[in-house]
Amino acid sequence: MNNTTNSIMSNIHSTSDPQASVSANQTMQDLHSGTVSQTYSSTLLDVTSTASAVTNSSSTASPIFLTTPAAQGISGLFVWLALLLTCHQIYMHLRNYTIPNEQRYIIRILFIVPVYSFDSWLSILFISNDQYYVYFDSVRDCYEAFVIYNFLSLSFEYLGGESAIMSEIRGKPIKSSCLYGTCCLQGFTYSIGFLRFCKQATLQFCVVKPVMAILTIILQAFGKYHDGDFNIHSGYLYITIIYNVSVSLALYALFLFYFATSNLLQPFEPVLKFLTIKSVIFLSFWQGMLLAILEKCGVIPEVQIIDGNEVGAGTVAAGYQNFIICIEMFFAAIAFRYAFTVHVYREKRDNMTVTCAPMQSISSGLKETMNPNDMVQDAIHNFSPAYQQYTQQSTQDVQLPDTKTPAADKPSPLRVFKKSTDNEKSMLIHSDD
Repeated sequence: MNNTTNSIMSNIHSTSDPQASVSANQTMQDLHSGTVSQTYSSTLLDVTSTASAVTNSSSTASPIFLTTPAAQGISGLFVWLALLLTCHQIYMHLRNYTIPNEQRYIIRILFIVPVYSFDSWLSILFISNDQYYVYFDSVRDCYEAFVIYNFLSLSFEYLGGESAIMSEIRGKPIKSSCLYGTCCLQGFTYSIGFLRFCKQATLQFCVVKPVMAILTIILQAFGKYHDGDFNIHSGYLYITIIYNVSVSLALYALFLFYFATSNLLQPFEPVLKFLTIKSVIFLSFWQGMLLAILEKCGVIPEVQIIDGNEVGAGTVAAGYQNFIICIEMFFAAIAFRYAFTVHVYREKRDNMTVTCAPMQSISSGLKETMNPNDMVQDAIHNFSPAYQQYTQQSTQDVQLPDTKTPAADKPSPLRVFKKSTDNEKSMLIHSDD
């Protein structure tokens, strides 16, 4: 190309014809234009080839474990096994729904396994989207708060309600112990205010957790929330602090209640029940914190390409946490079968002389279990400004019908269940405290 250009330039200088000079100059411009175009085309081709190579290398790179069929299959296997075990246990409680005031809370607690396991599995299946897991985890976290409240309410029912509890512990001094977190309560005695604090501490978590879940979704939409981002300008730091304080207060209230009534609760094996619930809630929380720290330390890559979408390290960390939860829920389902056994209620059903149709009993029990009216009424009583010191006299057992009463005059078990529920918080006794 350079030789041709030099030859043309020498011909231009040697000729004396102006028209020939103009023609030669035009030829030089065309030749130069072709050279630039060829150079540009060559450069563009090189850039395109480089980008194509990068894309091919990204697509051919080995996928992360969470996107492999093995991860989805293993997690799915543990999830469905946990669902089968728990659903069967829930069915047996509904089939032997003889003490509604207790079994209502037990069934609600058992539902934590299906909610946690299935929610976590969906988060793994949709991990390629950088935001779906936030919505799934919000549902899971809200139910977590609901379970803590129901466990405390179940403990109250085991002991016959607040009036029965106060008759046993009223006026007794609170033992001071740094090990049990009661060192700051030296000189205090148990009163109705103590029981009210336990209820309020668990109910506040039922309010704080949904609010934090809604804020998380809003901040995520505006790009102000990323899992594992402890930056002061990120919402993750503040939501984590508020959540940690709230759940710690709720669990501390549960512990204080057990510390005060451990002797009374001994026949109901409260330790196993408390440990199973606490392990599910606390393990999921601290696992998330550990993965967030690993992400901050750079153990988890900053950006991953999953199904052609860029996924942040926070999403990948949440995916690993959900994978661990899927496996843990299978073992939690086994623990719940021993912690909340159905044998006591089955024996009571066998001793009942009147039974109702199985499907009618199951549907009625499930409907009563899903009704949150008791929690709403409890929150109104404990947080209302017009609240007066009181104890609750709740019905512990279902009244068995008289065997001498003619069959036509015997009330159906469903009516007995309904009546006991209606009377559950009807009697308020003023306290001397």
